[in-house]
Amino acid sequence: MGYRFQDPALRDEALTHPSFAAEHGMAPNYERLEFLGDAVLQMAVTRYVYNAMPGAPEGDMTLVRAGVVAEPALAAMGRAWGVPDAVRLGRGETLTGGRDKESIVSDVVESLLGAVYLEAGFAAAEEIVLRHWGALIDDLTTAPGSRDYKTRLQEVLVAAGTDVSYVVTDTGPQHAKEFTATAVSGGEELATGHGSSKKRAEQNAARLALEKVQSPDS
Repeated sequence: MGYRFQDPALRDEALTHPSFAAEHGMAPNYERLEFLGDAVLQMAVTRYVYNAMPGAPEGDMTLVRAGVVAEPALAAMGRAWGVPDAVRLGRGETLTGGRDKESIVSDVVESLLGAVYLEAGFAAAEEIVLRHWGALIDDLTTAPGSRDYKTRLQEVLVAAGTDVSYVVTDTGPQHAKEFTATAVSGGEELATGHGSSKKRAEQNAARLALEKVQSPDS
């Protein structure tokens, strides 16, 4: 991650899964640091997005931030940092493939950011975030409305353990049809979108559904 901890104990705490702590009679594990690091990451990304997208509606900024802090993106970064080899897991968690679990790798990324914040302050943690995620944020901010909302919604829902499908209907004459698509997940209708083609209707439904599932109140 490009940061050298001055306090090895703080670094080790950030890398300690609860299963390891329980097996070795240790109290500290990464959960408290993960809680802190999540807020640090959200704030760093939010500040950057806010300044990079002047005049953008809240919905677009929310979609950009969601794409950055989503579990798959965090896990990918964690693998690049070498987290799977460094995290301290209990024997049972190791045997069940814990080092390859996106949930664990992404948690450790956040706990490491929380540890940096405690040791060196927000500016140091923010510098790490922007150095490693800056290119992704820039990519997402260039044209958030034109990106593939269906793919992004699928990624978010799969990470949450569910899936999405679309129910599409059309009305009107053959040369001027109006399509309506409803995004459905777990038997629940998430959102409905409209468009002049099936693809546009599905993308609009996915965009609205993504806003809904990423809402703090959802």
